Amino acid sequence: LNISYPVTGGQKTLEIDDENKLRALYDKRIAMEVNGGDLSDEFEGYIFKISGGHDAQGFPMMQGVMTNDRVRLLLKKGNPCFRGFGRRDGERRRKSVRGCIVSHENSVVHLVVVKKGEKDIEGVTDVMRPRRLGPKRAANIRKLFNLDKDDDVRKFVIRRTITKDGKTTTKAPRIQRLVTPERLQRKRQKKAIKRRRYEKSHADAVEYSHLLARRFEELKKARAKRRESRRSTHAEA
Repeated sequence: LNISYPVTGGQKTLEIDDENKLRALYDKRIAMEVNGGDLSDEFEGYIFKISGGHDAQGFPMMQGVMTNDRVRLLLKKGNPCFRGFGRRDGERRRKSVRGCIVSHENSVVHLVVVKKGEKDIEGVTDVMRPRRLGPKRAANIRKLFNLDKDDDVRKFVIRRTITKDGKTTTKAPRIQRLVTPERLQRKRQKKAIKRRRYEKSHADAVEYSHLLARRFEELKKARAKRRESRRSTHAEA
């Protein structure tokens, strides 16, 4: 069992050989909850959620495949359990995956602590491992620190401390989707260019329509003049 607790960042792998305790996981699907007391007495009061797993050969469980056996599916880039890197556009491959139902053929099952019990699990709930990297997107930083739109996001970026050759420096990620005065100026400039382009095309269209009307009027006068000359010729004859 691979047990993790997102609140503290703790994670631990436990081996359970008692088949009677593991029966509590059998026929359960991914995203279903399990009572921790059914697995072990030290997990009394805990509630775990099944997040995945794999079998002895390393084939992962795939959500949505309603079986406890291994199947071969035609997967493409973007599907779970398939790395689409280095593939052609639209290329698909047939891959072996295991269904989302837990069985005795699973060698590892991933569990996430949903509700904590009275006793701590050593290495999972009694430790605090902060996230190594913080959020990069401006909206996610505001969400993490509960900031308003008027607050400066750049002051709340989580920085990393790097020690190299006896020198200690800090490193911060580049904030994505950060709205700055320069960004607003570029946006206004693009808008102005688009507006000028529209006004120019509209003025050209009006000028072209006037030119067509003038040419049509000239052709109409020339046609009428030719018709008048023909009538005068017939009258003299």
